[in-house]
Amino acid sequence: MGKVNNRYVLVNNSYLAAAFTLVIMSPNMKHIFLRVTLLLTASAISGAAALTDADLQLPIAPGKFAGNMASLTNYSCPEWFRDAKFGIWAHWGPQAVPMEGDWYARKMYQQGSADYKDHLARYGHPSTNGWKDIIPLWRAEKWEPEKLMALYKQAGAKYFVSMGSHHDDFFLWNSTLHQWNAVNYGPHRDVVGEWQKAAKAQGLPFGVSEHLGASFTWFQDAHKSDKTGPLAGVPYDGAASDHWDLYHFPAEPGDTKWYSNNPRWHQQWYNEIKELVDQYHPDLLYSDGGVAFGPTNVVGLSQIANLYNVNAAANGGVCQAVYNCKQVSGGSWVQDYERGVGGGIDPHPWQTDTSIGDWFYNRHYKDKQTGKMYGSPEWVARTLVDIVSKNGNLLLNVVLRPDGTLDEEAEAILHRLADWIAVNGEAIYGTRPWLVFGEGEVKPKGGAFNEKFNFSAKDIRFTTKGGNLYAIALGWPGENQLTIRSLAKTDDAEQNQIQRVEMLGHQGKLEFTQTKDGLTVTLPADAKPDLTCGLCIQGKNLKPAVLP
Repeated sequence: MGKVNNRYVLVNNSYLAAAFTLVIMSPNMKHIFLRVTLLLTASAISGAAALTDADLQLPIAPGKFAGNMASLTNYSCPEWFRDAKFGIWAHWGPQAVPMEGDWYARKMYQQGSADYKDHLARYGHPSTNGWKDIIPLWRAEKWEPEKLMALYKQAGAKYFVSMGSHHDDFFLWNSTLHQWNAVNYGPHRDVVGEWQKAAKAQGLPFGVSEHLGASFTWFQDAHKSDKTGPLAGVPYDGAASDHWDLYHFPAEPGDTKWYSNNPRWHQQWYNEIKELVDQYHPDLLYSDGGVAFGPTNVVGLSQIANLYNVNAAANGGVCQAVYNCKQVSGGSWVQDYERGVGGGIDPHPWQTDTSIGDWFYNRHYKDKQTGKMYGSPEWVARTLVDIVSKNGNLLLNVVLRPDGTLDEEAEAILHRLADWIAVNGEAIYGTRPWLVFGEGEVKPKGGAFNEKFNFSAKDIRFTTKGGNLYAIALGWPGENQLTIRSLAKTDDAEQNQIQRVEMLGHQGKLEFTQTKDGLTVTLPADAKPDLTCGLCIQGKNLKPAVLP
C-alpha cells in the first residue's frame, strides 16, 4: 500500500475539500482509490457549503500573538531586517520550463493567448497534455544552491528568499499534505530545504514566498475548454476530478476574486502554509497579496500569529520573523510593493519586490529601459538607494533558467553589484532615513507596478548612520562636482555646519563650498564614474534647507 495524503481535514464531520491525494506505486490501487475519491467529492461539494471561517480549525503555536489585529499590533520589525536592506529571491519553479515567463500554467488554458499557442505547438492540447505534464520536465539538473548562494552574498544580499509554491499549486518543499511537490516530481529534491541549508551556511536569514492563497481561483481556467475549433467543448485536463488535487475542485459561481471566499480552501491553505512554517521555521514569509482572504480575515491573521509565535519560541521569546504582504501594515507586518516603491519615508519598514527580468525565465522578455532580457545594474543600484532612503528594503528576483543556472548576463549584473556594494555598502547597510529622503527632478509616486525611473546625478538620496550623513547621487555628476541643495546655508548660522566631506571608495577629505544655493563638493580628479556617487558628510545641526 502507498501513503494516503489527506490535503484536507474534517470539521463538524463535513469534508472540507473535493479530493484526497494518493502517493502509491500500483496503478490498479490508484485507480480504485480515485473512484473512492469521486464518491467523497460529491459529498464534499454538497455537504460543506454552509461552512464559515468561524468553523475552521486554525491551531496557533503557543505565544503572545493571536489571530486578530489587536494582538498583532504588539509586533515590532526585527533589527536584522531593518539593517539588511537587500535580499535576493529565487522566484523559480516548473513555470520556468517553457521559458515563456510568468503565469504560463494559467495562460496555457486560455485559448488564443500566446502561451496557449506555444503549449499547443510544443506539448499538445491541454485537454490531454496539461500542466501536470509539464511539471515532470522541470529537473533542475544543473542547480547548485551552495554556489549560487555564495554569489548572491558576494553581490550584497543580506537575506535570501525561496519560492515555496506559486499559483500553479506545486510545492517546492517536502510536503506530507500534498503529493505535487518537488520531492515527488520534477527535481526529486527538497528545493526549499536545500536553499535554506545553503543560506544558513552563508549566514543569511532565510525566507519563503507563498502564492498559494490566490491559486484556487487563479487555476480555474484549467477546468474550461476551447470555445472554437475541432476540440471545442472538450474539457481541459483540470476538469477531471482525479486531477483536482493539483488543479483544485471547481469554484462556486461568483468566486472569482484574487482570494477565494470558500472556507474549504481557506482551511487547505492554512494547513499547508502552516506545515511550511512549522517544518522549516523561516525567518521571513511572503504572501502574494494582502492578508490572506481579506484584510482582517481570521485565517490569514492566524497564520501570521503562528509564524510569529513559532519564531519567538526559537529566539528566547522574542519574535525575529518578518511577514510580507501587499497590505498597509501599521507596523503589524512589513508591507510589500510589487515592482514599485514607497513615495516617501514610511515610519514602518517596508519592502519592494521586483526582478531583473520577468518573474519566471522568459526568452522573449524585453526590459523597458534596456530593450534586452534583463535590466541594468545601474537600475538595480539606484532603485536600492531610493528605497533605502525611504526606510525600505529591496528583494530582487535573479531569474534562474529551468536547469538551475544563470545566464551570463544575469551573472554579470551580480558581479557588477558586488563591485558597487563593496564601495557603497557603508551608505546602505544598517542605515536609517534622514529627515528627508532626497531631492531632485524625479519624484516617484508611491505604489506598485511603477519602478522604471530615469534618475540622474541631480537626484540625490540621503541615509544616516553613526553620526554620518550619506548623500548618494543616482548618477555620475558632470564637471567633477556635485551640488546638494538640501545642505545650503540658511539664515540660521547654526544650521548645516559642514565639517568634513569624503567620497565613498576614496581616501581623504574633499574640497567644498557652501552657499544659499547648496553645498558644492569637488570630486577627486581620479574618481572613476560608478553606478552612483556617494558622499559621507560630517557636521553639526544638519537639517534640510527649505528648497524653492
